[in-house]
Order: sequence, then C-alpha cells, then structure tokens
Amino acid sequence: MTGSDPPPPDDTGLVRLQKLLASSGVASRRRCEQLMLAGRVEVDGEVVTRLGTRIDPRTAVVRVDGARLPPLTDTAYLALNKPVGVLSTMSDPQGRPTLADLVAGRPERLFHVGRLDADTSGLLLLTNDGEVAHRLAHPSYELSKTYVAQVSGAVRPSVIRRLLAGVELDDGTARADRVTVRETHAGRSIVEVVLHEGRNRIVRRMLDAVGHPVQSLTRTAFGPVRLGTQRAGTLRELSRDELGSLLDAVGL
Repeated sequence: MTGSDPPPPDDTGLVRLQKLLASSGVASRRRCEQLMLAGRVEVDGEVVTRLGTRIDPRTAVVRVDGARLPPLTDTAYLALNKPVGVLSTMSDPQGRPTLADLVAGRPERLFHVGRLDADTSGLLLLTNDGEVAHRLAHPSYELSKTYVAQVSGAVRPSVIRRLLAGVELDDGTARADRVTVRETHAGRSIVEVVLHEGRNRIVRRMLDAVGHPVQSLTRTAFGPVRLGTQRAGTLRELSRDELGSLLDAVGL
C-alpha cells in the first residue's frame, strides 16, 4: 500500500477511521473528516459519518466515493515488467534468467500470477498472498489481459472479425474480446488484443492461426493494472486504487 505508516491500533486492535484514511494517502486528516461528514465514506457497505468511529484496519472494507481502500496488510502486491528472455519461474536447472533474478532484493517468498513465455515481455503480478494469486489466475473471475503485438502483414477487418468470432486451435476455440490495429507500416502491423484467455502462448497461436505470425509481444495490462511507462526489469508496488480494484474484481 501507499501512504504513511498506519496509525497504531488501540487495545482492541481498532483505529479511528479518519486516521486510517489519512495514513492511507486519501487526503489530509481534516479533509478525511470532511469526506466522512459529507457521507462519502463507507465501511462494510454502510455510510459512516460519525467522527471517531473505530474500525479493524485489517478486515474492514472501506470505500471512499465508491473506490475500494485495501485493508492494511504486510502482504506484498507487486507489478513487474518482465523483459524478453526471462523465464516465468523462480528457478531454472539450466541457469537461464528467471524472475528470482529480478526480485532478489525482496524479503518475501513471492510467486507470480500466471506466466509469460520467455519471448514475451510485459506485466506480471507477484504476491505472497496465496488466496489473491489463486483467484487472479482462476478463469471464473474473468480478468482481462491486454497485449500489444507486432505482426507481419497488414491486419484486415476480416481478420479482426475472425479473432472476435473465435479461432479454432488444437486445444479448442479462442476468442478475443477486442482487437485494435494501432498502425500498419512497411509490411507489419501493431495490434492490441484484449482477451480473458490464459492458455499457453494463446495470443501468439491465435494470430498465427489467422496468418499474422507474431514478431514481438508485450502484455500491457492485467485487469485494472496497467504497465504504463514502467521500465523493463523493474518492480513496483501496486497503487492503492489498483489493489482495491483487484480485490473487488476477485471478490475479496
């Protein structure tokens, strides 16, 4: 989480709501009091306007203007921009580069949510929260993933329609939710593909099946988390808004 250190709990483990909001980076303490008085703060689905209300910072579901404020926790939730050539694993018997090389400075035992093949760069989520990782990876929660691919050839509207309608692969039909051609130049195209699929090398296989082999591929978003300008090989903590949206998306 972002923000200053959390306020100390009392003997019951509870903290004043306005202090929690301020320490979580919502606004100054005075401004947080104003937000409460204006009816813009909810705790566990109930609007709270009484200043001094005490809550459990680790279990209460707090929202400000409808946006989820994650509970205070020591658990790590991280975004990594995986470079090409790095394996999506924490060890490799052949000594090839792995995620462990990029998170070596972290004290937690981290595991990654899903994977990207070695030839694909981009966004990977890492955490030591097993329940969150399980739900993020589970298809029933239908979190979208966004990829940007450079492919050979000019991608025509008929190809986009095929990708949206469904492409038959050796392990079943795969459909994109959205396909956008960003540019076409010198015999190649830049294509953005959004889908919920999590099968191995699914974007590469779909584009190859419609006659546009992938030359390079990057995942730019996972659910509400976006790669943005994060540099390759770097790690960052999820923002309060990103983590709150992720927890909402997986029902936690």
